[in-house]
Amino acid sequence: MTVVDFSHPETQAVAAVAVVGVLTAIALLKLYAYLSCGYFHERVKMEGKTVVITGANGGIGKETAREIAKRGARVVMGCRNMVSGKKARDEIAESTNNQNIIVKKLDLSSQKSIREFAEDVLKTEPRLDVLIHNAGTAESKFQLTEDGIELTMATNHFGPYLLTHLLIDLLKRSKPSRIVIVASELYRFASLDPTKINPQSSWFPPYLYYVSKYANICFTAELARRLEGTGVTANCLHPGMIDSGIWRNVPAPFSWLVQMVVKVHYRWRTVYILHSVIPRNKQR
Repeated sequence: MTVVDFSHPETQAVAAVAVVGVLTAIALLKLYAYLSCGYFHERVKMEGKTVVITGANGGIGKETAREIAKRGARVVMGCRNMVSGKKARDEIAESTNNQNIIVKKLDLSSQKSIREFAEDVLKTEPRLDVLIHNAGTAESKFQLTEDGIELTMATNHFGPYLLTHLLIDLLKRSKPSRIVIVASELYRFASLDPTKINPQSSWFPPYLYYVSKYANICFTAELARRLEGTGVTANCLHPGMIDSGIWRNVPAPFSWLVQMVVKVHYRWRTVYILHSVIPRNKQR
């Protein structure tokens, strides 16, 4: 085994360069995070509005639910984990003094769960002003769902597609209404083959997250085109580099670097979602 002699001047120089390189990389990532994050300062009220948010028990979804609840809207939280969902609801209700927050079971990787959730919403909600597709996953292992669909694509693309289809008539009846999909700039690293949108194998499963975000953007663009003139708008967004549960599946050492950046100064910015949810002519 080779022992590195740090008393040697050349070794010290190399080590110093390495440290400077790492610190520079962190500084650049922090700068990117600073430029891509922000706050929503508008004091817009949303009384009388009903908003459905998927994946609202943590991360971006939870903070978005909190901000919308602050504005007086009725919030329907679609959560896979009902225990953490109810805990999040109680926290949000206490911090916002809004008790009009509902938690419903929703697993976007299961078509059965999606249909049950949509049926429940249609029974209990006379209107739906905003549908926010926030829930997402990035898996490190290849898995198929009970429906025979790759897990990442099922949760991030097929699930939102089906849920939108099931709730679209309610959205149209509630016009003007909005559909907001949380996508990602990571789509730029992917390619999308419409004939192979449900892969049956993958040598690098995390790449499918990029593909799913590409699919989100394509879906939003086509949905917006088809909804022209209906009073329903469809938007997708890149949330920026933020502290989100999605990073939990990023393998080390990349996860260490990401967490150093997003945890030090930036905590769940919801600015882009709120700008997408609230009509600009009402931001006064």
